[in-house]
Amino acid sequence: MFAKLLSTLLVLLTAAMFTLATPAIAGDAASGGKIFSANCAACHAGGRNVINGAKTLQKDALDKYEMNSLEAITNQIINGKNAMPAFKGRLTDAQIDDVATYVLSQAENGW
Repeated sequence: MFAKLLSTLLVLLTAAMFTLATPAIAGDAASGGKIFSANCAACHAGGRNVINGAKTLQKDALDKYEMNSLEAITNQIINGKNAMPAFKGRLTDAQIDDVATYVLSQAENGW
């Protein structure tokens, strides 16, 4: 009985650790900040969006529009969407990773 309880407790603890783990950050946020300033800040200064005020880079908006992962942000940077231009071919893969890391980091920290 004790072994079963202990086993169940360990499974729950392991699940909690994976649920609460912070996402891995792939790029260099400092470099991403510089690239963001040069390429993105005209429309997204301070995490805002001058074209569509509802779709900001704030954490709540990223969550709402399922843009709250490095993969989703990277995809948006590469391919663009609506008024946002695609940056594939304009930025290197490493620069795109750095910008995505910067955006996610800034969103997590409230810009």
